[in-house]
Amino acid sequence: MEKINALKGFKDLLPGDSERWDWLALTARRTFDAFGFSPIHTPILERTTLFTRSIGETTDIVEKEMYTFEDWDGKQVTLRPEGTASVVRAFLEHRHQMPVLPVKLYYQGPMFRHERPQAGRLRQFHQVGAEIIGDIDPKQDIELLSLLTYFFKRIGLDNLTLEINSLGCPVCRPPYREILQDFFKKKLTTLCEDCNRRFHKNPLRILDCKKESCKTITTDAPASAKHLCTECDEHFKTVQQGLKTLKIPYQYSKHLVRGLDYYTKTAFEMTTQNLGAQNAVAAGGRYDGLVEALGGPATPAIGFAMGMERLMHLIPETKGMPSTLQLFIVPLGESAYQTLFPILYSLRKKKLRSEIGYSDSPLKKQMKQADRLNAEYVLIAGDEEIAAKKAILRNMKTKSQTEIGLSNLINEILAEIEG
Repeated sequence: MEKINALKGFKDLLPGDSERWDWLALTARRTFDAFGFSPIHTPILERTTLFTRSIGETTDIVEKEMYTFEDWDGKQVTLRPEGTASVVRAFLEHRHQMPVLPVKLYYQGPMFRHERPQAGRLRQFHQVGAEIIGDIDPKQDIELLSLLTYFFKRIGLDNLTLEINSLGCPVCRPPYREILQDFFKKKLTTLCEDCNRRFHKNPLRILDCKKESCKTITTDAPASAKHLCTECDEHFKTVQQGLKTLKIPYQYSKHLVRGLDYYTKTAFEMTTQNLGAQNAVAAGGRYDGLVEALGGPATPAIGFAMGMERLMHLIPETKGMPSTLQLFIVPLGESAYQTLFPILYSLRKKKLRSEIGYSDSPLKKQMKQADRLNAEYVLIAGDEEIAAKKAILRNMKTKSQTEIGLSNLINEILAEIEG
């Protein structure tokens, strides 16, 4: 019979890693909560048009990477490849239930893209993201960047680089697009096939090409921040000044663009040198036209997303370590088991992580099991000890033993183990 394994690019999260994962998610939730963000949960399956209209039909995600299929009603549906479009769709659909603007939301969950699996990148991957919808003020850009910076410090990552740029707006981007096309026009024969296609549809995407030959060509390409309208220029300067005021280090990256078409003005990435070519741990920017593109009123917004799998590669292994087994109960005989099993239940209700062995297993075998589980303490009692209303508590590290009475067993165990 054929062995069934997980699909390529889909990964099981096993004990050990699961605890670190939960610690990351909990730290994110507590950080976002402190900054005034509320949680939102959206479906993983959406109408395909949500992503073609928001992400852009010429992006790699839409052209190559989405898991799309026909639903029973004949309409195309897609496993969500990113979180922002779904959050905006939910915002529009349930606007009357939302608090006053600006709305500050965060999400956690799986995303799906059909791409080549590599370090920190899977076909089912998980993102944590935050969105501020309804405020065009650059102070919101600064708040979001301060949230991101603080979160990374909180999980012990200080060796990251915040890169920022401005992509302009519908006023200044069309002239910049023409300037880019003039620059790349004479270089089309040396650009890759994808970039030749992007030249006509969206030349800004050429700046995001990961092929070394194209990256070399784009080195001298004109910078978007040098061709901003007055409003975008003032917005970008205010963001930079705000970061300086908060003493948040950043690096101006003149060719930083985002892979999705809905971004405007501020764009940013948090990068590291420890993940190879895919060096972005978190990324985002302002998307002032997305709500309107999805059928809503003109509504400014800004957000970011960060990859959980990439963070797992970077955080210290000591973070979110699995809980230690505090007590292993060794019952020697059925009478001992019947007496000690209710005590196990009571200790667990006191939040003491504990397990119990099998009554028909010999002492040596149960002690080996306690060792394999790295138990801090072992409670030993046979039928004779139960008859004498006592048990033995053994410290597995120091090997010291204490005889305790059954009448006050729970309190004495808690006092010894929890100090």
